[in-house]
Amino acid sequence: MSRTDSSPAGRLTAAQGTALSVGAVLGTGVIALPALAADIAGPASLLAWTALVVLSVPLAAAFAALGARHADAGGVSTYARLAFGERAATVAGWCFYLSIPPGATAAALFGGSYVSSALGGGTATTVVTAVALMAVVTAVNATGVRLTGRLQVILFALLLALLAAAVLFSLPHADTANLRPFAPHGWSAVGPAAALLVFCFAGWEAVAHLAGEFRRPERDLPRSTAAAVVVVGVVYLAAAFAVITVLGAGAARSGAPLGDLMARGLGEGSRPLAAVAALLLTFGTMNTYYAGAAKLGAALGRDGALPRWFARGSTAGETPRRSLLVVSALALLTLVAVAVTGTGAQPAVMFSAASFSVVYAIGVAAAVRLLPRGSWGRRSAWSALVAVLALLVLSGPHLAWPLLVACAALLSVRVTRRRRARTDPALVTAT
Repeated sequence: MSRTDSSPAGRLTAAQGTALSVGAVLGTGVIALPALAADIAGPASLLAWTALVVLSVPLAAAFAALGARHADAGGVSTYARLAFGERAATVAGWCFYLSIPPGATAAALFGGSYVSSALGGGTATTVVTAVALMAVVTAVNATGVRLTGRLQVILFALLLALLAAAVLFSLPHADTANLRPFAPHGWSAVGPAAALLVFCFAGWEAVAHLAGEFRRPERDLPRSTAAAVVVVGVVYLAAAFAVITVLGAGAARSGAPLGDLMARGLGEGSRPLAAVAALLLTFGTMNTYYAGAAKLGAALGRDGALPRWFARGSTAGETPRRSLLVVSALALLTLVAVAVTGTGAQPAVMFSAASFSVVYAIGVAAAVRLLPRGSWGRRSAWSALVAVLALLVLSGPHLAWPLLVACAALLSVRVTRRRRARTDPALVTAT
């Protein structure tokens, strides 16, 4: 459903949209996953980073075109409904909505690990920090999108400055010899590394859920997305290159690679600064995802894919506090489960990444169907669709989670239709 002339005007500017886009994508990937990718593929993980940066161009372009043309809080769910009907919309909405709690848990734990690395305290410090991050992000989003946008602009400038310091001060210690052997685990390891790194690049669809909040989405959303693609690509590649060439074989064993970079360039006393950077990056990612998911939950309630209780806040300019409460509660429960079982954040990362891949597949397929023939958005969607299908294959057994969510979503559609049939048979026949 596109925004009509009678709908309330949004308040986000192109600058705030750029900050939100960067915050959605640039975050926990920088502070945690370069080391994990290096452990899987060695220096060849740089190929996986490059491939996903290239994929980001058509993917972000397709979602920006959809958001500008169909500005609605439902985001991918709305696009799927327009292109394929209610079932596809519900599956896309549920997969995105329920990918946020495990993703937010992993992000919070990554940020917490930097604090424990700097201050000590081990797992207890990590978990307490993660809980604090969740609480602050929830409180900020409960105040409304306007405050979220302003805070994101400030964080955007701070995190880029801190990342630039970590990379630039450490690069004098880089050694190209650390690039050899380039593929110690074989070229086939690049694929699994790319599957892991999907989590780093999840986010291009998130701001589409906030498209209705832009003052002029048809102009500001493409501009902010293009700027974000450039910023994210440069920062990710620079950080990954620095981690591998500066830390060498130790990169694969690093629990806080950004902290290790800053320690090489500025000395061990800079580790608290790395913790601050990690917290800022984590907050930026969680901030955007909580905002986007809360809006999506409200839109799903409005459209009948979730109970009507969720619907309050689905209109542009309103704050979806009920949906936000559910997202926050589920994330906290996931964090408790991870802390009790001791499984660590990696399974949460992979399940969340697999869900994002399913959302991407549905979203770009909808773009192919909805965008005008010959448009730059439709051409981008075709390119992105091919790449996303490959990512689904690489997700392997972790697709079990989004498949389970999809089954539950389809069951909800069936239940909803039965309920409608009892109250208004003509409505069910029409749909």
